[in-house]
Amino acid sequence: MFTTPQEAEQAFYDALSQADLTLMMSVWADDEDVVCIHPGGMRTVGHGAMHTAWQQIFATGPVHIKPLRPMIITSVMTSVHVLIEHIQISTAQGQRSAHCYVTNIFQKGRKGWKMVLHHASHAPGEAGLFDLQDHPDTLH
Repeated sequence: MFTTPQEAEQAFYDALSQADLTLMMSVWADDEDVVCIHPGGMRTVGHGAMHTAWQQIFATGPVHIKPLRPMIITSVMTSVHVLIEHIQISTAQGQRSAHCYVTNIFQKGRKGWKMVLHHASHAPGEAGLFDLQDHPDTLH
């Protein structure tokens, strides 16, 4: 059981780095309303579809992702995390890296904090260095 949304998010990234399907599925709410959208990919909806998708991803081994510059908005039952992921990819041409803008949403339930949405989209390579100010200068 994850007692904080940050603990659940850390388990998500640990599961990626270990290609651990059991840990990954423990992060997600056991609900048909969970959603995962990978960069350039289709929307995956539902716990069963999520299991199949992560199983396919982990078949190629661990995914090396470093979360950067999180901005977190938390209420009593929901926590929204907006961050940048720095992704390391091994290719035939050597190591490559990419960045994604990410939104992770967690909800608190009887079984602690669980992920209900992971949405990642491509970001420019400089995103990890220059984007997402820690404290916005402008209030909208």
